Amino acid sequence: MLSSHDRQSTPSSAPEVNTPGGLLTIGELGRRAGVTASALRYYEELGLLPPPTRISGQCRYPESAARLVAAILLFSDAGFTLAEQKALMASRKSAPSEWRRLARRKLAELDEQIARAQAARDAIRHGLRCPHEDITQCPNFNAGITARLAGQPLSQSHQQLHREAFDKVTDNI
Repeated sequence: MLSSHDRQSTPSSAPEVNTPGGLLTIGELGRRAGVTASALRYYEELGLLPPPTRISGQCRYPESAARLVAAILLFSDAGFTLAEQKALMASRKSAPSEWRRLARRKLAELDEQIARAQAARDAIRHGLRCPHEDITQCPNFNAGITARLAGQPLSQSHQQLHREAFDKVTDNI
């Protein structure tokens, strides 16, 4: 007959079965949320995740922590940095309307990123259609370089090239 001292310990990768009061180990929380234990510790360090309860030296999180981690991941998917998420969480408690200002600022940043990405995509597509074998010999590419040296972003120089091309076409009509 085996005593409780003779049983083999369960590996940390095995699911926890009898966690007291529905609390989750850091490993189980990580598996449920799809993140590593080190990520959970980092979220805790940043103040995004409340400190866990300690039972026999092990971290134990309430089941609700899985939803909190999912919210952190959702905000990250939406483009919010962890620092921005901390500000969002703090504003939710101190100034509930502040999160709207933060969200609007992020939306403006995303609009800028989208515009830059669209300009880059358009420029690459034009480059692929360029008849010059060597792209550095293309007048449009060289105009883009000149514009960049003048401090113009790709989106602005690309629009300028389109306006100039349109003006040339309409002048010939």
